[in-house]
Amino acid sequence: MTALAGIRVTDLTRVLSGPWCAMQLADLGAEVLKVENPAGGDDTRSFLSPARDGHSTYFLTVNRNKKSVAVDITRPEGAEIVRGLARLSDVLLENARTGALDRRGLGYEALAAENPRLVYCSISGYGRDGALAERPGYDPVAQGESGLMSLTGEPEGPPMRTGVSLVDIMAGMYAAQAVLAALVARERTGRGQRIDVPLFDTAVAMTSHAATAWLEGGVDIGRPGNSNLVAMPAGLFEAADGPVMIAVTTDRLFRRLAGEVFRRPELADDPAYATNAARMENRAALTAAMNDILKADTRDGWIARMRAAGIPGGPVRSVPEAFASEEMALRGMVAAQAHSALGEVRAVRSPVALSGTPVRAPAGAPLLGEHTEGCLAGLLGYSPGRIARLRREGTILQA
Repeated sequence: MTALAGIRVTDLTRVLSGPWCAMQLADLGAEVLKVENPAGGDDTRSFLSPARDGHSTYFLTVNRNKKSVAVDITRPEGAEIVRGLARLSDVLLENARTGALDRRGLGYEALAAENPRLVYCSISGYGRDGALAERPGYDPVAQGESGLMSLTGEPEGPPMRTGVSLVDIMAGMYAAQAVLAALVARERTGRGQRIDVPLFDTAVAMTSHAATAWLEGGVDIGRPGNSNLVAMPAGLFEAADGPVMIAVTTDRLFRRLAGEVFRRPELADDPAYATNAARMENRAALTAAMNDILKADTRDGWIARMRAAGIPGGPVRSVPEAFASEEMALRGMVAAQAHSALGEVRAVRSPVALSGTPVRAPAGAPLLGEHTEGCLAGLLGYSPGRIARLRREGTILQA
């Protein structure tokens, strides 16, 4: 049995932050009903570069283990379908513009009045209350406004956003955490509650120790690039055939790196490098000295020595190189998923492992409206005639 077996989630979210949250809950065993617009569905279904046989790889990434219910919630009968699903659900997820769902009778107060045990989770741009509530939120903007982008990139280069939409992903993770906490609290109180996870607040939280360095120390730590602002040598160095990442954060590890890996114990005895503080002060000289040493062998040669000595280090790979690696094969991170149209898709599995309640075996992302009629008949008791009428009128879509 999975950890969330018996938990039902009505998911009104789209694109990334909300679907990422819903996917975490689905992996843990929740039944996730992904409510989509019949006219195209989740925006990411149209992200077709790249695609496989017309199916967006972006959508396939974020929507495993879900059921698709295609309903036009702008129509009164469509909104009533969602209200019916919410009455039967433990959790409702949404990331609509502030006020959009309230105008359709799908806000927290209205749904909680019918289902007091409902956990209602909103992912917003700047919170559901206050002067910024109407402002939409986007990952790149949140990275820029929060200061997070100023911490990414080379010290002398421009600020850079992360290669994936990390604020969206982290907001989804925070939301999943909050939903699980609210479900635990409901066991004590018997009542659900409202959750709000704003993208801006998430991005600010992600500035981590840089925030406290400024608030308490008055220091803007800036961009470290591929180096590290608190320990040395920790960063990117150059072997004979390419870059290697080394993460040496203590004097003990540096002494082992110098003696056992480089076979240059005098480096650790040099007052300029003997302590972390000294190494930080002499960062440029140590980097140059290490790169001179590392050029004498290949990445594989140095990494083999580092692993034998217990030194954290590894190659810097492209995504194709990472998926061809020994680590990827040994960890089994790629899982085959059954897909209704493609037969099978390969995708990354959940990284979570629970000994007593394992995560659900991954099933491929659903076709648009694949489960509409089954949910309306099985959960809401709609008759075949009523379902047929709603389909003819365009209120619902069945794949």
